[in-house]
Amino acid sequence: MFDPRITDLESWIAALTRPSALMELGALILCLAMAWAVAALVGRSLGSRDKTSILFGTRIVDGVLFPMLLLLLAYLARFLLQRWLPLAVFKIAIPALIALLVIRLGVKVLQAAFRQTPLVRLLERSISWLAWLAMVLWVSGLLPVVLDELDQISWKVGGSAMSVRTMIEGALTAGGVLMVTLWISSGIESRLLRAATGGELSLRKALSNATRALLLFVGLLVALSAVGINLSALSVLGGAIGVGVGFGLQKLAANYVSGFVILAERSMRIGDNVRVDGFEGHITQINARYTVIRSLTGREAIVPNEMLITSRVENLSLADAQVWQFTLVTVGYDSDVDLVMRLLKQAALNQERVLRSPEPSASLSSFGTDGLEFTVGYWISDAENGTLNIKSLINLDILALLRQHHIEIPYPQRVVHTRLPATG
Repeated sequence: MFDPRITDLESWIAALTRPSALMELGALILCLAMAWAVAALVGRSLGSRDKTSILFGTRIVDGVLFPMLLLLLAYLARFLLQRWLPLAVFKIAIPALIALLVIRLGVKVLQAAFRQTPLVRLLERSISWLAWLAMVLWVSGLLPVVLDELDQISWKVGGSAMSVRTMIEGALTAGGVLMVTLWISSGIESRLLRAATGGELSLRKALSNATRALLLFVGLLVALSAVGINLSALSVLGGAIGVGVGFGLQKLAANYVSGFVILAERSMRIGDNVRVDGFEGHITQINARYTVIRSLTGREAIVPNEMLITSRVENLSLADAQVWQFTLVTVGYDSDVDLVMRLLKQAALNQERVLRSPEPSASLSSFGTDGLEFTVGYWISDAENGTLNIKSLINLDILALLRQHHIEIPYPQRVVHTRLPATG
């Protein structure tokens, strides 16, 4: 009878060269094809091909759904085949598939929850190395031996005994709990922020941040319990944090509270054009601690949320997205005033970005030293596409129309008085 324990290399070679191994390999290939087909069918039916999707990813093999289906089908095939065949291929395939699922889950959750930073990439590589190392120890039969050796390294903490094995198991359990928590919060965030704009986007962003913070807090408590830390001891830590907030972290706490206030009351929303401390641009991100404002020149300012609450902020898009612009034109005193005003208004209307309601206006604003000074004003609703470019196009049209109608743009005139030196 076949020994289910394969403990050395010769036993592995003998088991893998049996004719039954080919049947196992065929069953595994069939599981692979079925998992691929089901993942592709589900992906097409749901239309999910977002690269940030944890289940699907940009390709079928990128997400978590494919290795999850493959692992379930492999377990089912092993359950059916072990009644008639001695298993060898599945003793390697099952641990390898578990390691693959852990790697894909960890990588996709980290990519969805955080930006691609060196620390995140280091965590992704660490998860991969640990998963494959555990798989090799499992297949080779060394995992129980290693765990027993780690269990021998123990010490006492207060009234409880701890060992390296319990610490590793607790850390892995805590990591798993936090991964599931981040997965749930990322799914809630993507669903809340889907197809949301303006004030609705800001409100949903506030709900998303609050939900993530709550889930991470609950996940942290569960993780600490899994490690074996008594949660009643956290009362001392809570008191220390309270003292720290009172003495040195009040600014940090104020920024977080201000971020939730901004998102909740919607006085500033993602996409609004604002001016803060002389810096003007549109809001691209409202995070828990800071807000990112991007100017039309491409520069970005990271503004602490407390500053947006306590200082004066000009929101150019609070009521609507319309922005008023103007340009000044000087013509000669002998020019036809009515014709000049019609040409200035026509130059503004020649641009599609200029709104027709309210319509552009042209007025004689001043009697200058060099000529008559006119102001042409107009409204646009897409300031994020640039303001200098539309102003330049209107100025070019004004120049062309004035030259076409032979209307003079006078040069500056100055009278210079010179005084001759007195002669004796």
